[in-house]
Amino acid sequence: MPADLPSLSDFLAEPIARRALLACLMIGFANGFVSAFVVLRKSALKVGTLSHALLPGIALAVLVAGLSQWSALAGALFAALIVGLGSIFLSRTSRLDQDTSMGILYTTAFAGGYLILTQLNVRQKLDEWLFGSIVGMADSDMWIAFGISAIAVLSLTALQRPLLIYLFEPNIAASLGVPVRFLNYATFGITILVLISSLQAVGCILSVGLMVAPAATVYLLTNNARTLFWGGGLIGAFGSVTAFFLSYPLGWSVSASIIVVLGGLFLLAYIFSPRYGLFSKRGRV
Repeated sequence: MPADLPSLSDFLAEPIARRALLACLMIGFANGFVSAFVVLRKSALKVGTLSHALLPGIALAVLVAGLSQWSALAGALFAALIVGLGSIFLSRTSRLDQDTSMGILYTTAFAGGYLILTQLNVRQKLDEWLFGSIVGMADSDMWIAFGISAIAVLSLTALQRPLLIYLFEPNIAASLGVPVRFLNYATFGITILVLISSLQAVGCILSVGLMVAPAATVYLLTNNARTLFWGGGLIGAFGSVTAFFLSYPLGWSVSASIIVVLGGLFLLAYIFSPRYGLFSKRGRV
């Protein structure tokens, strides 16, 4: 621990520390819960693309409406929808597939957003949007994160049965009357909202790790699809809280520490999983 820092117990007595710890628990669980859908859908790269697409929306919002938390959130939501839906439109009206279309859209938008923000002289906020600052979360950030997290977990829990049928057997799901198109758009919207809720915590660069690593870790430990949701949520919460307590004495960024801890948990599962680990019989097949 750096010599000029107060002890961890003294730090935890501060409201800002307790708020950050609660944010780690809440955002970590919500992202881990949603990560089950991302892993089962095999859409991690698309989520990474969407997370990077948040920056140009923030840039345009700041340019038009000024710098505020609500304008940044609205801009991030707008950009994610434009890139996500725009890639679908391009793939349907050209020879390009959706992944290629999304790659073109998000890289162009990301570069343009970065140029706008550098000209607006908001360097400190730019770093927070890129890499997160969970200790700097305000009460309004917490309420937004809480509302989105509750909506995401409750919605996916309520839709879990038809969602699993849709993920594994989309044709059978349609024949059974499962609203496939509704589920597709609903889960897409939930994913975007959870990404935005974690923007202040881990930034648009690192948010994809928080939304993929928890369920990917559980995926190496079980064949039960339902376990991925709750197990991913628990791994996300545990990893985030652990990172909070590790980062303070080491003087590390909490946001980066969360991703490092979750990556470490994934590595342990990859090596030592009894079923699918590197040294298991199945792992060697």
